[in-house]
Amino acid sequence: MSNKSLGDPYQSEVSLIHSKRCRCDSCRFAGDERTYSQALEQQADQSSTHRESNAHPCEFQSAEEVMDRAIENTIVRAVFGQDDHSRRRFIRAVGGGTLAAALSSVLPMGAIKAAAKEAGGPLEKKKLNVGFVPITCATPIIMAHPMGFYAKHGLEVEVIKTAGWAVARDKSLAGEYDASHMLTPMPLAMSLGIGSTAKNFIMPAVENINGQAIVLHVDHKDKRDPKQWKGFKFGVPFEYSMHNFLLRYYVAEHGLDPDKDIQIRVVPPPEMVANLRAGNLDGYLSPDPFNQRAVWEKVGFIHTLTKDLWDGHPCCAFACSQEFALTHPNTYGALLKSIVEATHYSSKTENRKDIAAAIAPANYLNQPVPVIEQVLLGRYADGLGEVKHVPDRIDFDPFPWHSMAVWILTQMKRWGYIKGNVDYQTIARQVYLASDCEKVLKELGYPVPSGTNKNYFIMGKEFDVTKPDDYINSFTIRRT
Repeated sequence: MSNKSLGDPYQSEVSLIHSKRCRCDSCRFAGDERTYSQALEQQADQSSTHRESNAHPCEFQSAEEVMDRAIENTIVRAVFGQDDHSRRRFIRAVGGGTLAAALSSVLPMGAIKAAAKEAGGPLEKKKLNVGFVPITCATPIIMAHPMGFYAKHGLEVEVIKTAGWAVARDKSLAGEYDASHMLTPMPLAMSLGIGSTAKNFIMPAVENINGQAIVLHVDHKDKRDPKQWKGFKFGVPFEYSMHNFLLRYYVAEHGLDPDKDIQIRVVPPPEMVANLRAGNLDGYLSPDPFNQRAVWEKVGFIHTLTKDLWDGHPCCAFACSQEFALTHPNTYGALLKSIVEATHYSSKTENRKDIAAAIAPANYLNQPVPVIEQVLLGRYADGLGEVKHVPDRIDFDPFPWHSMAVWILTQMKRWGYIKGNVDYQTIARQVYLASDCEKVLKELGYPVPSGTNKNYFIMGKEFDVTKPDDYINSFTIRRT
């Protein structure tokens, strides 16, 4: 189903007729690949990762809303015998509201929509390519393959190990991946055209919360105060990552300017330990298992877990293009259900030893099982001579809170990745599809949050989701 068939049928100025001669944007771009590419280039400033942002990535906030609109269109067209001119004349005469009320009085619109959604349909595509970067944050996406969650919902998924986030982004943009494991800031950046061509991506599920750490080289055991880190070189897995934003937040709270007092380099997670050993990095803020692997290989120690900065912070997520969700709604629904179910299963501590064994092999994480168990079970050596027990060192919760997106957007603006006015809540709603996740949670019988926004305390400072710009302006060290 293409967007060109999803105009509002109750508006007289909206045409529901589309043909080769149609000059509306969606028809023009769909019929002219060169023009479409040029339009995308106009949306994204390829010469800079910073851009003005007043973008609204998408009219619809969920696949369910798309289905509602399609049903309304079908009924209205049928009433007017597919004569769009008659429909538009009628609405101009009596108003769209009158038409909607008249139809509702003779047709149970709500029941029709519910029945259509309940009926579903066959999977449009069963064989899928889903990318993942080999880290424990991707546990649900990975373990859903060997432990049968995809197959349970009729899908034949190939989970494809990916070297790093730039590759995952580019393969997703190119359509080589149907869906992918992503960092939670990535769908926001990709939809807004920050750092890449603009393309609407949606994030209907978070994968993990917590699960990261700041690791320092063993030579720096006497430098536990961040004020001593001037001149240090730190690795993060991607520029548009919670790792980058949390590291910046952490050092800035200790009086260091992350753009002037330290160096932050993008290093793919599997290369973190080697770069630490070689002296190319003094430390890194990275996903596991590479924090624990540094301890295992005696080249680094865990300075602090990120849960001690912000307990419950998001990290990684399941995402796909809006185009994939709209053109494969049943497949998208089955895939999302697989991911949410696998995420819920991963949240249970009693399942994690089996999960560690399932995701350890070379085609997945390629790590010793004890390393993965230390991460998933939260009983681990810290590299400083102590054994810690932190059961929620990593946890798994699929709900994509809009307030998480708003916080990420504030950090993008704080550090100059976004300039100008930002419509925080609109962007959050259009990219973080909480409504789709809520629907699946209800279907599976899992608890559903009562809202989509909440405040957070990060290093003791409250983030008020209703005052994002005040929050940015409260920081002394910032780029805006």
